[in-house]
Amino acid sequence: MKRVLLKLSGEALAGPNKTGFDEATVTAVAEQVKKLVDQQIQVGIVIGGGNFWRGRTSEHIDRAKADQIGMLATVMNCIYVSEIFRSVGMQTNILTPFECGSFTKLFSKDRTNKYFAHNMVVFFAGGTGHPYFSTDTATVLRAVEIEADAILLAKAIDGVYDSDPKINPDAVRYDTLSIDEVIEKKLAVIDLTASIMCMENKMPMYVFRLNEPDSIVNTINGQFHGTVITV
Repeated sequence: MKRVLLKLSGEALAGPNKTGFDEATVTAVAEQVKKLVDQQIQVGIVIGGGNFWRGRTSEHIDRAKADQIGMLATVMNCIYVSEIFRSVGMQTNILTPFECGSFTKLFSKDRTNKYFAHNMVVFFAGGTGHPYFSTDTATVLRAVEIEADAILLAKAIDGVYDSDPKINPDAVRYDTLSIDEVIEKKLAVIDLTASIMCMENKMPMYVFRLNEPDSIVNTINGQFHGTVITV
């Protein structure tokens, strides 16, 4: 793989704190991504906002406004994580689908390719820029737009199970699934809109646990422990 889109969950970056950031966790991610960059692999990153905001659970906030808060949470996450990346020796830039003053630059495929050509890690913040679309959809959209070879889904769980392993101790992890099976079995790896977009654009996904040692590097280098979602 020469170009990948890495999706990081906000909750995973919070580590044991469950909210905000765990700097040791983020630094470990940065060190892994640097190994990929040193291998001349181009890395784009989308980060969820769940470590700051779960607005869809509120009954008192308009859905569009709740989603806008969530978009801003992802901008905060990308600013923080990109600075940790810089601290371990990488160059970064943050792109958003809307103006954020001097904090970010507007997304375009040409701008992304320019940054990749300069060996930069590119963060895609702000989701799609529209309410009613999740960071799952933003992840697949950006992966398709930048022609990534695959999406790497780094989660708090080590793959896709036939049921919730937190509830069912007998849940079975899949080694391989097709995106059609994900949709048919309603496995909720990513939301339905994102799943269909993956299917239509033949975008494979690798689902694995972020907090396993070298999980990102191992996924790229063929020592994968998780679930491969094929197309």
